Amino acid sequence: MKTHLICAIAQLNFKLGGIAENTISLIRAHQQAAVQQADILLVPEMYLSGYQLDDLVLVDGFMDDINAAIAKLAELTAEKAPAIIVGAPRRDGDKLYNSVYVLDGGVTVATRDKVRLPIGGVFDDPRNFAHGVMPEPVVIRGVSIGLPICEDLWHADVVRHICQKGADIIMSPNGSPFEINKTDLRIQAAVARAVENKVPVIYANLVGGQDDQIFDGASFAVNPDGGLGCHLPSFSEALTMVTLTGDETGWTVSGTVTKPDEGLGAIWRTAVLGIRDYVHKNGFERVLLGLSGGIDSAIVAAMAVDALGSDQVEAVMMPSPYTSQSSLDDAADQAKRLGIRLDDISIAPGMAAMEAELADSFARGDAALARENLQSRLRGLTLMSISNTTGALVLTTGNKSEYATGYATLYGDMCGAYAPLIDIWKTTVFGMARWRNSHYPRGVLGQEGEIITPNIIDKPPSAELRPDQKDTDSLPDYPVLDDIMRQMVEDMRAPRDLVADGYDAAIVMRCARLLRISEYKRGQAAPGPKITKRAFYRDRRFPITSVYDGTGEI
Repeated sequence: MKTHLICAIAQLNFKLGGIAENTISLIRAHQQAAVQQADILLVPEMYLSGYQLDDLVLVDGFMDDINAAIAKLAELTAEKAPAIIVGAPRRDGDKLYNSVYVLDGGVTVATRDKVRLPIGGVFDDPRNFAHGVMPEPVVIRGVSIGLPICEDLWHADVVRHICQKGADIIMSPNGSPFEINKTDLRIQAAVARAVENKVPVIYANLVGGQDDQIFDGASFAVNPDGGLGCHLPSFSEALTMVTLTGDETGWTVSGTVTKPDEGLGAIWRTAVLGIRDYVHKNGFERVLLGLSGGIDSAIVAAMAVDALGSDQVEAVMMPSPYTSQSSLDDAADQAKRLGIRLDDISIAPGMAAMEAELADSFARGDAALARENLQSRLRGLTLMSISNTTGALVLTTGNKSEYATGYATLYGDMCGAYAPLIDIWKTTVFGMARWRNSHYPRGVLGQEGEIITPNIIDKPPSAELRPDQKDTDSLPDYPVLDDIMRQMVEDMRAPRDLVADGYDAAIVMRCARLLRISEYKRGQAAPGPKITKRAFYRDRRFPITSVYDGTGEI
């Protein structure tokens, strides 16, 4: 009986569709694992292709490239080099599967297919993939190993079947994107499977940003008694060796434990990784944003610096006649604290010119809102013109509270390619600013210390589109608004149920109406990192045209 096994967990950042580049990264990891005398290299779900593929997997030639990469990787495992367990799509006849390949001795010795295909939330695996059959274990280096893929680990019957067929160890490749509190849920699921079946469970997760989904890594292993055997860093690439030791009573696993990021720190690092990977994976180097002297743009600027470095971030202050001296001063101070370039481009001349051109149109009705939105759109025009000139990608700065209520201007402050705060409520934005001023996250490129101007955190939020304007002129206080909107958006609670719980009926009905009538705006919004259990973009799918808001009676 074999009693010793070293498994290298390769928590690697991927490029979706970058099969050649992903293969090169995997070859490097395999070489390092060999130097450290690993028996097996475990790679996350769909790493070779990237995840999620959507319809890219259907493109002619895509699967041919996957097969060629698998053949190349298999050659690495000859002559006692570490075996490779890697996730990738697999074609069998006219069906596609989300699969794991076992490469050893220079060939593919086995494949296993995902049984439980997730649907709902950000997932739609059944769109292109077929369900696999209940998998049996694979003998790798003399040990019987079960390979449930991601969702399969959450289903007791799948893992029970694998163990009943003789698996001594579970190694689970995963592509699980971040959301708040999900790290604990993953460990709880793995502990349940380990304790139920009296086997160790090794959980290898992707790391990296892909549009709205940010894979946070945080791979780990648990022992048959539920104890934590190892934990890899969050939001970072890592290649970690874990040691498996076996005797007549079974196997145990041990390795290094790195504490996962939690709370506001995890949210911050999710957004930072999202910005970095969205920018770099789309071929950009620099970013550009409007810096207003308000909290949202200050936070986005700080995140961008943490992601890319201060020399790759530039900002523009675009004052109007309604911009306060305080905002001008705060924006200047904020840029100085972050060490970024700040240009000052007034939109007042553009406002005057457009007012003159639109005079007849504005005379046809109440043009107050049009005049406010005109300012926002002139700012969007300015940013996009600079972007076209310099090649910098524009970040938009709206938060989830604003997107929920429609308190944002199409082709104005919604203008941009990526929205780092789109799944972060305004009340959380304030908390993050205070958190970042007193914490220095791991893996960031920005400075330590009080990088967010305190006055920006303390002053009442305002769009400054008219004299003495405050956000509360148009919206309920943010703590009240966020509480109600969070329940309607993330928990899918009906407005009438909130009223029954004692919330102010007028405020609830107003929030419900704003949420419904703003769907068309969100349908045109830039993507941003998923943070909560139900984000805008692909996570919460509502029809744009609908009159139902749950406020009426039958």
